Amino acid sequence: MQATPLRYGAAAAPSCAGRLAAAAAAQLRRPGAALAGCGGTTAWARAQQWSARLGQRALSEGPKHPNIGRFSSDLGEQFINNFGEPFVTFRVMDEHGGVLHPSLEPDVSQEEAVRMYKTMVQLTVMDSILYEAQRQGRLSFYMTNYGEEATHIGSASVLTNEDVIYGQYREAGVLLWRGFTLQEAVDQCVGNIDSSDRGRMMPVHYGSKRLNFHTISSPLATQLPQAAGAAYALKLQNKDACVVCYFGDGAASEGDFHGALNFAATLECPVIFFCRNNGYAISTPIREQYRGDGIAVRGVSYNIKTARCDGNDTWAVHHVMKKAREIAVKEKIPVLVEAMTYRGGHHSTSDDASRYRGTDELNSWCTA
Repeated sequence: MQATPLRYGAAAAPSCAGRLAAAAAAQLRRPGAALAGCGGTTAWARAQQWSARLGQRALSEGPKHPNIGRFSSDLGEQFINNFGEPFVTFRVMDEHGGVLHPSLEPDVSQEEAVRMYKTMVQLTVMDSILYEAQRQGRLSFYMTNYGEEATHIGSASVLTNEDVIYGQYREAGVLLWRGFTLQEAVDQCVGNIDSSDRGRMMPVHYGSKRLNFHTISSPLATQLPQAAGAAYALKLQNKDACVVCYFGDGAASEGDFHGALNFAATLECPVIFFCRNNGYAISTPIREQYRGDGIAVRGVSYNIKTARCDGNDTWAVHHVMKKAREIAVKEKIPVLVEAMTYRGGHHSTSDDASRYRGTDELNSWCTA
């Protein structure tokens, strides 16, 4: 079989062996050039044969590597460390609660809006009572949700009961919105027989089969690959639903995060990865966690449709999640949402946030 001659230029991509053969042939054209143990003429002939055998067609004429967009001889275009402009953060309200554009007016009834507000207040009151109960020795452990209520209710309000939820441990508001009662939350935290886990789990490790909310697991980020697999199952069953997986910015530093996104992208799973970027992974601030543009840029790297929103703007979260669910369910593909928020309380009752952040920082977020 006659091999296609080597070609050069932006449209061609000879194999490494083909390029090596061509380089050797060029070297042997020099006067007096010879390979060890044989004359120059013989070496030249052998190099020509090698080049012909290993010659490759231009990319336009044969198999193409899917990740070659174009060729360039400009080394200055290499060694990039960003994708250009930083991600834009979507918001609906200004600092005073006014809607920035009429087209962004919430598409919910007044009754639903009031329910959203009541659930956020209910969550804050529950946190205050159970936090104090832990300090009194009535509970062994607790985690508050202060400052992140909008991420819970803004996202949960667009989901259906058929959507499957995987939480981390700061999504109690999602459960309350779906119908989890205060009694159920207290039963789980004190670990009595009325708890769905019969007291076998740590406090705040909620779960509810009735509400399609998988039981929370302590090891960080384990829910991410599980969510990808559950979403693939929904796809195989052709269900009109998606999986929503909540996690924090710290969990995105785990290997499970990358495995989950890669599986979801390649298998085209209807899952929404919802990252609560609250500024801290326990005591580690985000400036010490990563150097990239937040978590959102990682979704783009896996060719996943990605959005970033103001996590303290309930309506921004609501709009973004509504669109994310539409994409996941209709197109059967994954979506990554990064909600920029702030953890208003300690990481847990085992943590003292005053040791690594000042009151000025906290007060700058806790404004009316």
